[in-house]
Amino acid sequence: MQLAYETQGVGPPLLILHGLFGSARNWTVVAKQLADTYRVHLVDLRNHGKSPHAGTMTYEEMADDVRGFILEHALSGAAVIGHSMGGKTAMMLALRHPELVGSLTVVDIAPVSYRPRHRELIAALRATDLAGIQRRSEADARLAQRIDDSGLRAFLGLSLVPADSGFTWQFNLAAIDANLDTLSGFPEFAPGETFAGPALFVVGALSDYVLPEHRTAIRGLFPHAEIAAIDGAGHWVHAERRDAFVARLREFLIAVR
Repeated sequence: MQLAYETQGVGPPLLILHGLFGSARNWTVVAKQLADTYRVHLVDLRNHGKSPHAGTMTYEEMADDVRGFILEHALSGAAVIGHSMGGKTAMMLALRHPELVGSLTVVDIAPVSYRPRHRELIAALRATDLAGIQRRSEADARLAQRIDDSGLRAFLGLSLVPADSGFTWQFNLAAIDANLDTLSGFPEFAPGETFAGPALFVVGALSDYVLPEHRTAIRGLFPHAEIAAIDGAGHWVHAERRDAFVARLREFLIAVR
């Protein structure tokens, strides 16, 4: 699958993989901060952003999509950053194709299975009629009937695009719904199957996605992993405490260059 992407900056290659319901657009501000030092590639994963849709989206498939992107653009040895679903995709890429990954940064996710968290959200999105809407403010008003969190609605609104009869979601909601159990999980690896390269796990101190008991799983697959918590941040670390996140990321990237 040929993935859609945006690039900016000059320097060593750096790939960023967004999370569920997101797109490359969620990372444009971070990319601008890094573009003075790196050639940043913001990638839309399958069923998200401008990338093609597909009925399945296992982490093996998404890692293979990214592998194809790296090979097509001659980016072997790039620094790879992934948030949430993108973090699991980045981990899978590093474990299956370590020769392609110069360093790995995983943002607020662990290589473990979680209970599906988004069934109520998906139900709310599927129940919201976007037909006939002329303005994004109208879409937000309709979403507000089912989703109270204005920040979450603003995040989702980045994936609203005009359609012939109103607006529609740029992400493939049906495929996400059908694959949610798979996306909530993470494949098992045999003992000794590890990524021996440099790895940084950045967690939000206020988030419950990476718990103390997950550290064993992290270090089992990524024996050289550093784990850094960002105070005052929840799951969207890169948006909620952007400057602190970028500073910690730069420190890591400089150290492993």
